[in-house]
Amino acid sequence: MSKHLLLPLAVALAAAPVAQAAPELETVVEGLKTPWALAFLPDGQLLITERDGALRTAKPGGKPGAPIQGLPAIDAVGQGGLLDVQLDSEFARNRTIYFCYAEPGADKTNGTALARARLSEDLKRLTDVKVIFSQSPKMESRLHFGCRIAEAPDGKLFLSLGERYKGMQSAQTLDNHLGKIVRVNKDGSVPADNPFVKTPGALPEIWSYGHRNSQGLIVDAQGRLWEHEHGPQGGDELNLISPKLNYGWPVITYGENYGGGKIGDGIAAKAGMEQPVVKWVPSIAPAGLVRLKSAKYGAAWQNSFFIGSLKFGHLERVKLDADNRPAEQEKLFPDTGRMRDVREGPDGLLYLVLESAGKVVRVKP
Repeated sequence: MSKHLLLPLAVALAAAPVAQAAPELETVVEGLKTPWALAFLPDGQLLITERDGALRTAKPGGKPGAPIQGLPAIDAVGQGGLLDVQLDSEFARNRTIYFCYAEPGADKTNGTALARARLSEDLKRLTDVKVIFSQSPKMESRLHFGCRIAEAPDGKLFLSLGERYKGMQSAQTLDNHLGKIVRVNKDGSVPADNPFVKTPGALPEIWSYGHRNSQGLIVDAQGRLWEHEHGPQGGDELNLISPKLNYGWPVITYGENYGGGKIGDGIAAKAGMEQPVVKWVPSIAPAGLVRLKSAKYGAAWQNSFFIGSLKFGHLERVKLDADNRPAEQEKLFPDTGRMRDVREGPDGLLYLVLESAGKVVRVKP
C-alpha cells in the first residue's frame, strides 16, 4: 500500500480522542474501628479519629498506629464519641490541633465540646489539652451531636452543634447552644464582632441558628461558610451560612417525621427563615463536606462540593452556578458503604472515610 494512502488514516488516528479511565477508589488505610474524621499531617501521615474514643496516626499503605495518649474523658454512646479533628493553620509552627467530642456531664448527660491540644513530635501523646467550648445545656441523649470544625482565614473557629433531638424546639431560641453554629477565638473567648454579643438573653458564641444536626462545615476559598445538615425523613440541606440568620429548624423543613406525618405546621418556607441552597428528598444522610480546589480531576469536578452519604453509601457531587443554584448533581461510587468524612488532601486528591468498612480510601483520577 502506498504511503500516501496511509496518511489520511494516520491523521485520523492522531486526531481521535483518547478515552479516559473513570475515577476509581484505592485503599489508603484499613483496619480502623468506626473512623469518623481525618486530617493531614505535614509528614504525609493521616490523623484519624475513631468514634469509640481513639485518635491514631497512619501512613498511607500502612496500618494504624497505637492510640495517642492524653485525650479527655469521652462519652462514646450512640452517635457520640470522638468526632471531628482539625489541624491549626499554623500547625507546622505550633503543633496545635482541635478536636470535638461528646463530653460527659452529670447524671448521664453529655454535650458537644471543642478542645485544643499540642501533638507531640513523636506523635504519641497530646499535651496542654484545654476544653475551649462546651455546649450548654448538656442533656441525656445519644443523638445529634453535630461536631464539625472549620477555621476561617482570620483564625476564628466555627463549630456545628446538633439540637440533640430532644432539644429541637430550642434550636429557635438564643439562650442555649442547641441547633446552632458557634464562633469562638482559638482560646475559647468570644469574638467582639459576633452577631449576638449585645443581644440580651442570647449566648454570645452563637453565629447562626435553626439547625438540626450538621455533619458538614467548611470555609471555602472565598472565605464563605458552608454547612450541611441532616433533615428528619427527607429534607437534608446544604446551606450558605451568614451571621445572625435563622435556618428554620424545626419550624420549616422539607422532611417529615420518621414513619410519616408532618413536623409542626408542615411548612417548608416562612418569612425571616433561610432556604437551603440544595435540598435532598429523600434524605441521603450527608456526612463530610469539601469544595474541591484541585484540578486533578478536570474542570467538571473542580469547585464542586463533595459530600458523603451515610444512608446510600455513595459520594454526592454538587456544582453550583454563579447564582448559587444547583447546576450539576451526580452520585459517584454507589453502594461503597457509609461515608463519614470527605477531605481534599495536600496532593489535590479526594479522601473518603468509610465508617463501616473501617477504611480511608482515595479517589484516583
